[in-house]
Amino acid sequence: MRETTAERWSRRIVLTLLTLFVLVPLYVMLSTAVKPLSDVRDAFTWLPKRLSFEAFVDMWDTVPLGQYLVNSLIVSTAAAVLSVAIAILAAYATSRWRFRGRGLFLASALSTQMFPGILFLLPLFLIYVNVGRATGIELYASRTGLVITYLTFSLPFSIWMLVGYFDAIPKELDEAAAVDGAGPMRILFRVLIPTAVPGILAVTVYAFMTAWGEVLFASVMTDETTRTVAVGLSGYSTQYDVYWNQIMAASLVVSVPVVAAFLFLQKYFVAGLTAGAVK
Repeated sequence: MRETTAERWSRRIVLTLLTLFVLVPLYVMLSTAVKPLSDVRDAFTWLPKRLSFEAFVDMWDTVPLGQYLVNSLIVSTAAAVLSVAIAILAAYATSRWRFRGRGLFLASALSTQMFPGILFLLPLFLIYVNVGRATGIELYASRTGLVITYLTFSLPFSIWMLVGYFDAIPKELDEAAAVDGAGPMRILFRVLIPTAVPGILAVTVYAFMTAWGEVLFASVMTDETTRTVAVGLSGYSTQYDVYWNQIMAASLVVSVPVVAAFLFLQKYFVAGLTAGAVK
Protein backbone atom coordinates (compact mmCIF):
# COMPACT_ATOMS: atom_id res chain seq x y z
CA MET A 1 0.00 0.00 0.00
CA ARG A 2 1.54 3.28 -1.14
CA GLU A 3 1.83 6.18 1.24
CA THR A 4 -0.08 9.28 0.15
CA THR A 5 1.41 12.77 0.22
CA ALA A 6 -0.80 13.77 3.14
CA GLU A 7 0.27 10.72 5.12
CA ARG A 8 3.93 11.38 4.35
CA TRP A 9 3.75 14.97 5.54
CA SER A 10 1.72 14.00 8.59
CA ARG A 11 4.39 11.47 9.52
CA ARG A 12 7.15 14.05 9.05
CA ILE A 13 5.34 16.63 11.18
CA VAL A 14 4.69 14.16 13.99
CA LEU A 15 8.30 12.91 13.97
CA THR A 16 9.59 16.49 13.95
CA LEU A 17 7.44 17.42 16.93
CA LEU A 18 8.54 14.32 18.83
CA THR A 19 12.19 15.09 18.06
CA LEU A 20 11.80 18.65 19.34
CA PHE A 21 10.02 17.33 22.41
CA VAL A 22 13.13 15.29 23.22
CA LEU A 23 15.89 17.63 22.08
CA VAL A 24 14.66 20.96 23.47
CA PRO A 25 14.87 19.89 27.15
CA LEU A 26 18.33 18.44 26.49
CA TYR A 27 19.44 21.72 24.93
CA VAL A 28 18.06 23.72 27.87
CA MET A 29 19.91 21.41 30.25
CA LEU A 30 23.18 21.81 28.37
CA SER A 31 22.86 25.58 27.92
CA THR A 32 22.05 26.05 31.61
CA ALA A 33 25.03 23.93 32.64
CA VAL A 34 27.45 26.23 30.78
CA LYS A 35 26.02 29.46 32.24
CA PRO A 36 27.24 31.20 35.40
CA LEU A 37 24.73 30.99 38.24
CA SER A 38 24.13 34.75 38.10
CA ASP A 39 22.99 34.46 34.48
CA VAL A 40 20.72 31.54 35.29
CA ARG A 41 18.93 33.63 37.93
CA ASP A 42 18.19 36.31 35.32
CA ALA A 43 15.55 36.00 32.63
CA PHE A 44 15.80 32.83 30.59
CA THR A 45 17.78 33.08 27.36
CA TRP A 46 18.18 30.40 24.72
CA LEU A 47 21.83 31.30 24.10
CA PRO A 48 24.33 31.76 26.95
CA LYS A 49 25.61 35.32 27.29
CA ARG A 50 28.97 33.93 28.32
CA LEU A 51 30.26 30.39 28.59
CA SER A 52 31.38 29.08 31.96
CA PHE A 53 32.33 25.53 32.89
CA GLU A 54 32.63 26.24 36.60
CA ALA A 55 29.47 24.23 37.30
CA PHE A 56 31.18 21.04 36.07
CA VAL A 57 33.98 21.67 38.61
CA ASP A 58 31.95 22.98 41.55
CA MET A 59 29.31 20.23 41.40
CA TRP A 60 31.79 17.72 42.89
CA ASP A 61 32.31 19.90 45.98
CA THR A 62 28.76 21.10 46.62
CA VAL A 63 27.60 17.52 47.23
CA PRO A 64 29.62 14.26 47.37
CA LEU A 65 28.58 13.40 43.81
CA GLY A 66 31.45 10.94 43.34
CA GLN A 67 30.29 8.88 46.32
CA TYR A 68 26.72 8.93 45.04
CA LEU A 69 27.89 7.74 41.62
CA VAL A 70 29.82 4.86 43.17
CA ASN A 71 26.76 3.87 45.22
CA SER A 72 24.53 3.94 42.16
CA LEU A 73 26.97 1.92 40.06
CA ILE A 74 27.38 -0.74 42.76
CA VAL A 75 23.65 -1.03 43.50
CA SER A 76 22.51 -0.91 39.87
CA THR A 77 25.14 -3.39 38.67
CA ALA A 78 24.46 -5.82 41.51
CA ALA A 79 20.70 -5.59 41.00
CA ALA A 80 21.06 -6.17 37.25
CA VAL A 81 23.45 -9.13 37.62
CA LEU A 82 21.37 -10.85 40.31
CA SER A 83 18.14 -10.18 38.46
CA VAL A 84 19.50 -11.71 35.25
CA ALA A 85 21.06 -14.72 37.00
CA ILE A 86 17.89 -15.60 38.92
CA ALA A 87 15.61 -14.83 35.96
CA ILE A 88 17.58 -17.14 33.64
CA LEU A 89 17.21 -20.10 35.99
CA ALA A 90 13.55 -19.41 36.75
CA ALA A 91 12.66 -18.81 33.09
CA TYR A 92 14.50 -21.94 31.98
CA ALA A 93 12.61 -24.13 34.44
CA THR A 94 9.29 -22.48 33.59
CA SER A 95 9.81 -22.68 29.84
CA ARG A 96 11.15 -26.21 29.53
CA TRP A 97 9.15 -28.08 32.19
CA ARG A 98 5.43 -28.33 32.84
CA PHE A 99 4.76 -28.48 36.59
CA ARG A 100 1.81 -27.85 38.86
CA GLY A 101 1.38 -24.15 39.56
CA ARG A 102 3.33 -23.02 36.49
CA GLY A 103 0.52 -20.80 35.23
CA LEU A 104 -0.06 -19.37 38.70
CA PHE A 105 3.65 -18.60 39.04
CA LEU A 106 3.73 -16.67 35.75
CA ALA A 107 0.50 -14.84 36.56
CA SER A 108 1.81 -13.89 40.00
CA ALA A 109 5.10 -12.63 38.53
CA LEU A 110 3.27 -10.47 36.03
CA SER A 111 0.61 -9.24 38.47
CA THR A 112 3.25 -7.66 40.71
CA GLN A 113 3.91 -5.13 37.96
CA MET A 114 0.33 -3.86 38.19
CA PHE A 115 0.69 -2.42 41.69
CA PRO A 116 2.26 1.00 42.34
CA GLY A 117 5.64 0.76 44.00
CA ILE A 118 4.62 2.92 46.94
CA LEU A 119 2.45 0.06 48.22
CA PHE A 120 5.63 -1.93 48.96
CA LEU A 121 7.48 0.93 50.65
CA LEU A 122 6.14 0.58 54.20
CA PRO A 123 6.19 -3.27 54.27
CA LEU A 124 9.80 -3.38 53.06
CA PHE A 125 10.83 -0.67 55.51
CA LEU A 126 9.29 -2.59 58.44
CA ILE A 127 10.84 -5.88 57.27
CA TYR A 128 14.32 -4.35 57.00
CA VAL A 129 14.11 -2.67 60.41
CA ASN A 130 12.82 -5.80 62.15
CA VAL A 131 15.40 -8.03 60.45
CA GLY A 132 18.13 -5.70 61.66
CA ARG A 133 16.82 -5.79 65.22
CA ALA A 134 16.39 -9.58 65.26
CA THR A 135 19.55 -10.71 63.49
CA GLY A 136 21.91 -7.74 63.48
CA ILE A 137 21.97 -7.83 59.66
CA GLU A 138 21.49 -4.21 58.66
CA LEU A 139 19.36 -4.00 55.53
CA TYR A 140 17.92 -0.56 56.14
CA ALA A 141 20.19 2.26 54.91
CA SER A 142 22.51 -0.26 53.24
CA ARG A 143 23.42 -1.09 49.67
CA THR A 144 22.40 -4.70 50.22
CA GLY A 145 18.90 -3.70 51.23
CA LEU A 146 18.60 -1.41 48.24
CA VAL A 147 19.71 -4.21 45.90
CA ILE A 148 17.07 -6.54 47.35
CA THR A 149 14.49 -3.78 46.96
CA TYR A 150 15.29 -3.31 43.28
CA LEU A 151 15.14 -7.06 42.72
CA THR A 152 11.47 -6.92 43.68
CA PHE A 153 10.97 -4.47 40.80
CA SER A 154 13.00 -5.98 37.99
CA LEU A 155 12.94 -9.72 38.68
CA PRO A 156 9.25 -10.49 37.94
CA PHE A 157 9.31 -8.72 34.58
CA SER A 158 12.70 -10.22 33.75
CA ILE A 159 11.39 -13.75 34.38
CA TRP A 160 8.26 -13.12 32.35
CA MET A 161 10.19 -11.72 29.39
CA LEU A 162 12.83 -14.47 29.36
CA VAL A 163 10.15 -17.15 29.52
CA GLY A 164 8.72 -15.77 26.29
CA TYR A 165 12.19 -15.66 24.78
CA PHE A 166 13.08 -19.22 25.80
CA ASP A 167 9.70 -20.46 24.51
CA ALA A 168 10.63 -19.11 21.09
CA ILE A 169 13.82 -21.22 20.99
CA PRO A 170 13.06 -24.63 19.39
CA LYS A 171 13.14 -27.52 21.83
CA GLU A 172 14.83 -29.58 19.12
CA LEU A 173 18.07 -27.86 20.16
CA ASP A 174 17.64 -29.23 23.68
CA GLU A 175 16.89 -32.70 22.34
CA ALA A 176 19.93 -32.68 20.07
CA ALA A 177 22.16 -31.68 22.97
CA ALA A 178 20.57 -34.34 25.20
CA VAL A 179 21.34 -37.00 22.57
CA ASP A 180 24.98 -35.95 22.79
CA GLY A 181 24.87 -36.56 26.54
CA ALA A 182 24.31 -33.03 27.83
CA GLY A 183 22.40 -32.60 31.09
CA PRO A 184 19.86 -29.83 31.86
CA MET A 185 22.41 -27.32 33.16
CA ARG A 186 24.81 -27.97 30.30
CA ILE A 187 21.95 -27.46 27.84
CA LEU A 188 21.16 -24.17 29.54
CA PHE A 189 24.70 -22.80 29.49
CA ARG A 190 25.89 -24.28 26.18
CA VAL A 191 22.71 -24.02 24.08
CA LEU A 192 20.02 -21.68 25.43
CA ILE A 193 22.06 -18.85 26.92
CA PRO A 194 24.22 -18.30 23.78
CA THR A 195 21.05 -18.33 21.69
CA ALA A 196 19.22 -15.98 24.04
CA VAL A 197 21.94 -13.31 24.30
CA PRO A 198 19.74 -10.49 22.89
CA GLY A 199 16.97 -11.23 25.40
CA ILE A 200 19.41 -11.50 28.30
CA LEU A 201 21.03 -8.18 27.40
CA ALA A 202 17.60 -6.56 27.13
CA VAL A 203 16.76 -7.76 30.62
CA THR A 204 20.13 -6.55 31.91
CA VAL A 205 19.62 -3.04 30.51
CA TYR A 206 16.07 -2.93 31.89
CA ALA A 207 17.16 -3.98 35.38
CA PHE A 208 20.09 -1.56 35.40
CA MET A 209 18.01 1.41 34.23
CA THR A 210 15.27 0.61 36.73
CA ALA A 211 17.72 0.73 39.62
CA TRP A 212 19.71 3.70 38.32
CA GLY A 213 16.81 6.14 38.05
CA GLU A 214 14.65 5.06 41.02
CA VAL A 215 13.97 7.84 43.53
CA LEU A 216 11.19 6.93 45.97
CA PHE A 217 12.75 3.89 47.66
CA ALA A 218 16.27 5.31 47.44
CA SER A 219 15.16 8.43 49.34
CA VAL A 220 13.71 6.34 52.20
CA MET A 221 16.03 3.30 52.29
CA THR A 222 19.37 5.17 52.29
CA ASP A 223 21.33 7.56 54.45
CA GLU A 224 24.10 10.02 53.65
CA THR A 225 26.69 7.27 53.05
CA THR A 226 24.55 5.00 50.85
CA ARG A 227 22.59 7.64 48.92
CA THR A 228 22.38 7.24 45.14
CA VAL A 229 22.67 9.92 42.48
CA ALA A 230 18.92 9.96 41.79
CA VAL A 231 18.41 11.25 45.33
CA GLY A 232 21.74 13.02 45.71
CA LEU A 233 20.87 15.58 43.01
CA SER A 234 18.44 17.15 45.46
CA GLY A 235 21.46 18.27 47.49
CA TYR A 236 22.04 21.13 45.05
CA SER A 237 18.86 22.75 46.38
CA THR A 238 19.55 24.27 49.80
CA GLN A 239 17.55 26.39 52.19
CA TYR A 240 19.09 29.56 50.84
CA ASP A 241 19.79 28.89 47.17
CA VAL A 242 19.33 26.52 44.25
CA TYR A 243 22.41 25.84 42.12
CA TRP A 244 20.58 25.36 38.84
CA ASN A 245 23.67 25.26 36.67
CA GLN A 246 25.27 22.59 38.88
CA ILE A 247 22.04 20.55 38.86
CA MET A 248 22.04 20.57 35.06
CA ALA A 249 25.75 19.75 34.87
CA ALA A 250 25.40 16.88 37.34
CA SER A 251 22.33 15.59 35.49
CA LEU A 252 24.35 15.45 32.28
CA VAL A 253 27.18 13.59 33.99
CA VAL A 254 24.99 10.98 35.69
CA SER A 255 23.10 10.38 32.43
CA VAL A 256 26.24 9.34 30.58
CA PRO A 257 26.52 5.72 31.89
CA VAL A 258 22.89 4.86 31.13
CA VAL A 259 22.85 6.56 27.72
CA ALA A 260 26.17 4.98 26.73
CA ALA A 261 25.03 1.51 27.81
CA PHE A 262 21.72 1.88 25.98
CA LEU A 263 23.34 3.12 22.76
CA PHE A 264 25.94 0.34 22.87
CA LEU A 265 23.34 -2.38 23.47
CA GLN A 266 20.47 -0.79 21.56
CA LYS A 267 20.23 -3.40 18.80
CA TYR A 268 20.25 -6.24 21.35
CA PHE A 269 17.71 -4.42 23.50
CA VAL A 270 15.26 -3.96 20.63
CA ALA A 271 15.82 -7.52 19.34
CA GLY A 272 15.29 -8.95 22.81
CA LEU A 273 12.08 -7.05 23.42
CA THR A 274 10.55 -7.92 20.05
CA ALA A 275 11.61 -11.57 20.16
CA GLY A 276 10.32 -12.00 23.68
CA ALA A 277 7.01 -10.37 22.77
CA VAL A 278 6.30 -12.65 19.78
CA LYS A 279 5.45 -15.64 21.92
